[in-house]
Amino acid sequence: MAVKVLILEDNPVARGFLSRVVRESFSDVSSITEAGDLEAARRLLSQAGPGSDPYQLILVDLELPDGSGLELLRELAAYPATRIVTTLYSDDEHLFPALQCGADGYLLKEDRFEVLVEELQKIVRGQPPLSPAIARRLLTHFRTGDGAAFANGHAHALSSPAPTAGTAPLDHERLTPRESEVLTYLSKGFTIKEIAALMGIKWFTVNDHIKSIYKKLNVSSRAEAAVLASKQGLV
Repeated sequence: MAVKVLILEDNPVARGFLSRVVRESFSDVSSITEAGDLEAARRLLSQAGPGSDPYQLILVDLELPDGSGLELLRELAAYPATRIVTTLYSDDEHLFPALQCGADGYLLKEDRFEVLVEELQKIVRGQPPLSPAIARRLLTHFRTGDGAAFANGHAHALSSPAPTAGTAPLDHERLTPRESEVLTYLSKGFTIKEIAALMGIKWFTVNDHIKSIYKKLNVSSRAEAAVLASKQGLV
């Protein structure tokens, strides 16, 4: 199944620019559909319902004529797609609400064409697509204040001993066989495209498995998943 993309952006010039970025980033894009407001995006998403191929990649602008892109991100919480914010806003007031609403990445439209292509391609490598300025902002946030507390708590969770018999099941026992296979390949350093080739599935399907793995294991990176997999003898 080829990859379908939806771009929600009210500026026609920006829509065209993002379409070029997407086509340059991925070789297996079958179609790019554009929407200029929330109503149009919702209509397109409803048309791609049960019995039809869903969108695998959705780019969402935040400021729209009929509301905020955050509304759509909340509505797409259970939708099987990679959701990426594309915006001009790099401040905390826009960044963190977007991530909390389920954005899988955050890109700045003001970045150069080559930079956006490179960041968008990170999806295939299992990395979150983040503009360089956004990545720096996140690093700064999580090195200080509440971010440091979050990091310390996460490190404690990773270093905690595995449950003993009679307690909750090991983390990997909650994974499906397919997810366990993907985690094994991830821990060995394979890229998403390599995993897709080894398993005979599309790379967006692998990406969906990875998102499910991260959620079940309560981790946010390949490195953290690999640590848990190693501790529990999965790899």
